[in-house]
Amino acid sequence: MNDDVYTFLTEVLADMNYDTAAVTPETELGPNGLDMESLAIAEVSIQVEDKYGVKFEEDEAEQLALMNIGQLVEEIVKRAAAVAK
Repeated sequence: MNDDVYTFLTEVLADMNYDTAAVTPETELGPNGLDMESLAIAEVSIQVEDKYGVKFEEDEAEQLALMNIGQLVEEIVKRAAAVAK
């Protein structure tokens, strides 16, 4: 599932006009990487919720901005497993 989530995230980012050519699991979402703003992180959260049923609360946006792509994938997989139970 990790590969599917990673692919999904990179597709979402590309659709949002982020350059994903050099994106790796270590690419940070925040200022040292993609430099995503809170509205962009909220959009990714909405896309993730629609696809995987995983919800991120508004107050988690800052925490998400500190993650890299790989950490976000792991968090989505973990939450999706909890939802599936």
